Formats: sequence, C-alpha cells, structure tokens
Amino acid sequence: MDNLIIGTAGHVDHGKTMLVKALTGVDTDRLKEEKERGISIELGFAPLTLPGGRRAGIVDVPGHERFIKNMLAGVGGIDLVLLVIAADEGVMPQTKEHMDIINLLQVERGVVVLTKIDLVDEEWLALVREEVAGFLKGTTLEGAPVVEVSTITGQGLDELVRTIDRVAAEVRPKPATGQVRLPVDRVFSVTGFGTVATGTLWSGVMKTGDLLDIMPAGISTRIRSLQVHGARVEEARAGQRVAVNLTGVEVEDVPRGSVLAAPGSLLPSHRLDVRLLLIPETRPLKHRARVRLHLGTAEILARVVLLDRDELSPGEKTLAQLELEEPAVAARGDRFVIRSYSPMHTIGGGSVIDPVARKHRRMREEVIRSLLTREKGTPEELLFQQLDSRPALFTAAELARAAGLSEDEAGKALSSLSAGGKMREIPAEKQSYFVSRRVYGEWGEAVRQLLQDYHREFPLREGFPKEELRSRKFPQLNSKQLQFILAAMEKDGLVRVHAQDVSLPDFSPRPGPAQERQVNGLLQLYRESGYQPPSWSEACRQVGLTGPQAGEILQYLLRQGALIRVSDEILFHPVPLQDLRKSLVDFLQEREGISVGEARDLWQTSRKYALPLLEYFDRERVTRRVGDKRVLARGLEQKDRP
Repeated sequence: MDNLIIGTAGHVDHGKTMLVKALTGVDTDRLKEEKERGISIELGFAPLTLPGGRRAGIVDVPGHERFIKNMLAGVGGIDLVLLVIAADEGVMPQTKEHMDIINLLQVERGVVVLTKIDLVDEEWLALVREEVAGFLKGTTLEGAPVVEVSTITGQGLDELVRTIDRVAAEVRPKPATGQVRLPVDRVFSVTGFGTVATGTLWSGVMKTGDLLDIMPAGISTRIRSLQVHGARVEEARAGQRVAVNLTGVEVEDVPRGSVLAAPGSLLPSHRLDVRLLLIPETRPLKHRARVRLHLGTAEILARVVLLDRDELSPGEKTLAQLELEEPAVAARGDRFVIRSYSPMHTIGGGSVIDPVARKHRRMREEVIRSLLTREKGTPEELLFQQLDSRPALFTAAELARAAGLSEDEAGKALSSLSAGGKMREIPAEKQSYFVSRRVYGEWGEAVRQLLQDYHREFPLREGFPKEELRSRKFPQLNSKQLQFILAAMEKDGLVRVHAQDVSLPDFSPRPGPAQERQVNGLLQLYRESGYQPPSWSEACRQVGLTGPQAGEILQYLLRQGALIRVSDEILFHPVPLQDLRKSLVDFLQEREGISVGEARDLWQTSRKYALPLLEYFDRERVTRRVGDKRVLARGLEQKDRP
C-alpha cells in the first residue's frame, strides 16, 4: 500500500519515543511535562519514508498505565504495530495490556522490537527472546518478525527499516472509495488559520473545499486546507495522517473522539449491538456493568447489556448491547475496547454489529438470530433484514449505511433482491426507494381493505382523501413518499389515484336505488327551473332529501358535472347554463358590452341571478369586466367558442 500508519506499543520507558526519533529524526515528546518527566503523555506523530517508496506516519503512544486512554486514541487506525520491549526488562504489565489491546483491535501485522540491547549480554538476550516467543503465542503477532536494536549505537536500525518495509507490503490498503471518515485524536488552533483537527483518515478521499459533518455533534463545516506529513495538499487519501483546517468552528466544537465524516454518512446513537469478548485475565462481567468504551478516538461511559446471560466469564464471547451515556458514531465491523470503570484496566473488546441499534428484550431467541444474521450474513441478507425489519421506505444510501456496506456492495445486493422478488423498488423524483415485498404486500392489503369499507359507506365519493390515508396508515411517510407509494400501487393495479383521493381500481361513484330516485328528481327540478333555480335546501325539501346524505349527493353531482356551482348559494343545471352562455355571447358579438341590468333583461331573470351569472362567466373567461360592463373575452370577439 502507498500510505501506511504505524503505531508503537509497549511498557513505559521501554524506548518507544527514542526509537521513533532514531527512525525519523523527530522527537515526538512535544509537551514540557513530557520533557521533564521523560515519558510520553500525549500522542506523538512522525513521518517515515520506507525503502520501497511508501510514506508512513508513525503514531507514538504513551506506555504509562495512567495514559492508556491516550494510547487507545492513537492505536485505533494503525495498519502495523511496533511492539517495543526493552531487552533489560522484558515483558512488563503495560506490555501485556498493550498486547491485549492489539489483539482486541485485531491488528494483524507487526514487528516486535527488542530495544536497549546494548545494556544486556547475549545470555540475557537469549532469555528475553524465549520469554517474548512464549508471550506472543496465541496473539495476532504470533510469528511476527523480531528485530533487536539499540538507539544508542544504531545497531539493528537498518534491519528494522527493511523489516518494516517487508511487512508493510502485506498490509491491506484502507478503502479510498468509501465515505470519508476521520476520527479526531488532536485539535488545536493556529493563528491566522483557525481550528485544525488531526487524525488518521480511515476511509475515503478528502479534498479542499469539501463539506464535512463533525459527529456525533452534527455540526457542518468545510475544509479550508489539508496537510499530510507537514506538507500542504489538495487531496488526502485513506491511510494517511491528515491535518484538516476547518472553517466556521471553534476548537471546542471538535473535541478528541469526534469523527469528521461525509455529510449524512453517519448517524449518532446511544446503543451499539456488538460481539463482545472478555479477556481471560480478568473478572467475570455482570449484566449492566459500567465500563469505559474506547471506540475510534472516543472514550465513552457505557453499560453492558448481556442479551443471553446474566454474567460473562473470562475468555468467553457473547452478543451484547452497549448503552452509551453519550452518543457515538460507528460503522459495522468497527473494533472497540472496553476497560473497567474503576480501577481502570482493559477487560475486553470486540466488533460493532449494528451502529444504530434499537433496544432489545433480553433472553429472546429471535433477537439473537437477528444479530447473528447482521454479524455474519451476506450483503443480500443484511439488506433484506433492514428492509424487512420495519414498515418504511429506504434509499440505497440509507440501506448501505445501516448494513455497513459500501454503496457498490449495496447496489449489487439490491439488484439481487429485486431479481429474487424479495424487494419492491419505488421510483421517485431523483432516486428510488426500496421496501420488502412482504411490507409492500401488507401495505397494499391494508389500503384495499380501507378503501373497500370506505366505498361501501360512501358510495358517492370519488375516493379516500390522500392526506387522511397517510395519517391513518402511513404516519412514518411524508406526503411525497406517499405519492410515490400510491403511484407504484396504481401501476400494480392495486388502486386508482385521483388529484386528492385514492380509490379501488374498479370503483366508480354511483347512487343506490333510493339515492338514484332523489338524484333524478333533483336534476329534473334544476333543469325545469331554467334561469331561476331553487336554493339547494329548497330543492332537497322538494325531493324529500335530508341529513348528511344531502351533502353527499351535492358533492357527487358537482364532481359529475351534473350540477354547476355559479356562486356559494346558486346552482345551475348545465343545459340552461349553456343556453345562458350562448345568448350572452350572441348579444356581445353585436354590441360593445353588457351591464348587469341589460343581462337581467336579456335573461328575463332577477339581479339575484344576473350578477352571480356574470361573475361566473368572468371566471370561466367567457367575458371580462371593463368598468361597469362586460365584454367578450379575447378569442371570442368574432366567434362563439363554447
């Protein structure tokens, strides 16, 4: 790989910082207190160019037990570890704890460096070699090369560089194609530039000018400039140590433990579903034990919820949920470490299964089965589990993020699910939504039953109001999403969609026998009343129509065009209304205009009807008002165009 992050690990005063200085020329102890005490307290960083041309960044971590949390902030993103063991002391307590952390984080490539060989004789060195070999058995560094060096005499340093170069060739590169994710391990302010955050870019590509989210706070920012190994660059790639100059934020907005991420790519959560391992050399862990979670560069207090037992024994693994006291962001597969609350020492760790988990009920087989699928399932199984878990619409990006897949992996899995008939794609304006066939089928049946009952109760209405349908059956969707669902259901022959309503595909509003007699009576009355129709209440009284049915029949007649509303109080039958229109157009084609009084005389009616009729014809663009008269609308001056 072209970019490489190397981390040191080992007991305090075993020569980690001196080794880094000998390899790079950089003294990573930058704090005054570190100089005075002769130990590393904070993380240190130094660049190293390997013989093969690879550019490496070395993260020098503290070895003292009091600063293990700082060590954990730096070790999360490393590709290769230098486990430093002083030849004059051998394996010590923090050597063991650092090795536990390396195991728990699954750092699989490394070099064991025996330092201070100038202080011991060959016989002692042979004993230390034997001790180290036994210590490494069963760890991720079993079989790792061991190089003996002295930073005082320079012995072994060239061999160490060659060995690092050889082992580096075996390291898998971090995914530059994924979403940007950089856990922040240091933040400071530079005069004239503002806030600068540093960390290892775990995935993706950062470019000057890109927008970022500071998570879990959810603060938006933009990249002003970038540095890699102290040099300004326009672009930083996964696997590099990066300093990011951020716009519009203060140092306190980006504390250690924050993650710089592509906008919308991570969701904060107070719960993580995990596979948890308790290391052998510790005490049993009880359900709801309080622990310190180290995730990326963050340290968060949490409770361990054991899902299938009340106590986890040393050396055992189990499925668990971590309830966090502060929100965190993670991705599926992220490694983590837990330490006891007090006294603080490393007790276990594992990997994230679901970074945005819901609360589970304990001792449930279905919960365990679901988590096992999420842990070991194929991309198709992971996506289908998300789709089938709740009645909702998902975008491809949301599914990929929830399942911990790349967008490319998610796209292929979605195609496979669609071909297998397990998923329904819902086309939208700029993207598609996805829903499982089971959920889609349940939605369709629920809508069918609702409409069937509605049509039976209200046979004259065109259909069920869309917004009421959304609030009753789809409260989790917004109005636009409901439109897309209904369009898909209409295409599948499940419904018919109208402007404001939705109905069954074969439904047409029609009155029953008793209603039909009343409808016919009303239409006859309005047609025969000509230019002076009765009010609706009077018409209903004449045909014996009362109560809510009167309103139902009126709306039906208006939708059918069997009656036309001229004003709030006046209804006309279409035939006499058409006669009125023709006589008005004929009149105006012979004269320059018509007043209300002239219209009243023309139609032999009263002002009560003449004025509303003229205003109606204005709205219908048959006429237009000029002063206190009406003239023909443009386009009708020469010829009537009914």
